[in-house]
Amino acid sequence: MRKYICLLAMTAGYGLPLMAQQKNTNRPVFETRDLTAENMFSVNIEGPNFDKAGNFYVVNFQQDGTIGKINTKTGAGEIFVTLPDSSVANGIHFNSKGTMFLPDFIRHNVLTIDMKTKKVGVYVHSDQFNQPNDLCINSKDQIFVTDPKWASNTGQIWRIDPGHHTPILLEGNMGTTNGIELSPDEKILYVNESVQRKIWKYKVDKAGNISRKTLFASFPDFGFDGMKCDKVGNLYVARWGKGVIAVLSPTGKTDPGGTPQRKTMQQPGIRG
Repeated sequence: MRKYICLLAMTAGYGLPLMAQQKNTNRPVFETRDLTAENMFSVNIEGPNFDKAGNFYVVNFQQDGTIGKINTKTGAGEIFVTLPDSSVANGIHFNSKGTMFLPDFIRHNVLTIDMKTKKVGVYVHSDQFNQPNDLCINSKDQIFVTDPKWASNTGQIWRIDPGHHTPILLEGNMGTTNGIELSPDEKILYVNESVQRKIWKYKVDKAGNISRKTLFASFPDFGFDGMKCDKVGNLYVARWGKGVIAVLSPTGKTDPGGTPQRKTMQQPGIRG
């Protein structure tokens, strides 16, 4: 939940540079630049993402419990929605219909926002949720949710199927689950544990069930936050506390031949 995580979504639609260390050269793959002024967000700034029209949104603009809409040319912002009932969101994601989905870690909800009416609704509430932190959505509009319990450094993973309002527990007894992302073909689910500094890789079947849990990558220091895949499968991981975004190839390497895997010489796009 730190400001540099915004870089993950900023690259999504506009190709803004991204900082990532290279093992062999010790030089950044991309370089960053400031977009917004200081102190425009609360300390819980999180969840940047673009809608299909290219509008850019970030949670907790000016204060907790808001969704900010940010001008990507000027860096100016405005409050798009203020959430009710003291809710505070972490991530921002959109399904195939363009509805905004938000994990609400205060009220144990996954919320929705109708982008035309700005009406906020509770898509799923569960007393079994700890603190819904982040989510990703596949092409079938199935939602995969990380759910850490920071007080005990534990966590779990849930799936919510479209049209159903009862979450399905995919795995419990994990570390502090935080970032979550699907591979471009949606056959692999990546989940990181922030405190334990591990990234796990699962096989995803056609029904959205996960299996074959394997360790994808681990780091000796600092923590993890959000993650995004680009179009060719590289995984971008915000390293909480270090101010660096690591770029991992589909094989889990941070220095695959000196640069991340890509199809062309241009920057790969990030999945929204």
